[in-house]
Amino acid sequence: MAIFSKKNQDTFTDAQDFTVLPEHIGIIMDGNGRWAKKRGLPRTAGHKAGAEVFKSISKECDRLGIKYATFYAFSTENWKRPQSEVDALMALFKNYLLEAKADVKAAGKIKLKFIGERKGISNDLLKLMDEAEEETKDHTGTTVYLAINYGGRQEITSAVNKLISSGKKEITEQDISDNIFTVPECDLIIRPSGEQRLSNFLLWQSAYSEFWYSDVLWPDFTNDDLHEALRAFENRNRRFGA
Repeated sequence: MAIFSKKNQDTFTDAQDFTVLPEHIGIIMDGNGRWAKKRGLPRTAGHKAGAEVFKSISKECDRLGIKYATFYAFSTENWKRPQSEVDALMALFKNYLLEAKADVKAAGKIKLKFIGERKGISNDLLKLMDEAEEETKDHTGTTVYLAINYGGRQEITSAVNKLISSGKKEITEQDISDNIFTVPECDLIIRPSGEQRLSNFLLWQSAYSEFWYSDVLWPDFTNDDLHEALRAFENRNRRFGA
């Protein structure tokens, strides 16, 4: 099955229906384990279902014309989970990339980028990540950042250390913005599953983000839920200050 050709049964919403769209959205893909537990399934089943939703929502972001979308897939803290669950998640990432590689033309205009630390990730997976970035680098649609082995504090620390290594004696906010993993501003952060916290996600980029929460678990998240979040953003009076 083509990775980005899955038909979505949600209500069709044309991009023209939105008068204002965020340039950059961040999505915390939360609730996979609870989704599986509710159904008497292993946590890995929840992660697999969540991976399918990631594909669908990525495609919808591109169709709507959102410029950047960052998905929180695996945090630096996730290494503390049971080894069997970590192995299953890494296998999911690998299968996703193999499918993307085999079907890169069907991915349309989406450009893939991977953010986070590379240490701890297998060489096979790193190779597939590099190949996916190379094969989609000229795409002009949504840039999809997939955060794997990622933490917001780690990202800021990495940027500062990079600047120090370059010989910088005094570091400005703009310096850090220029050296973090993604574009510096995130307009909207979406978190399903009922939790209302950042969990070390896009700490620098979220300084003036709008937030949208939902009780829907990630494997049940649909295009309609995305549209609801975008509609809420559209209706907000954004204030860039206290």
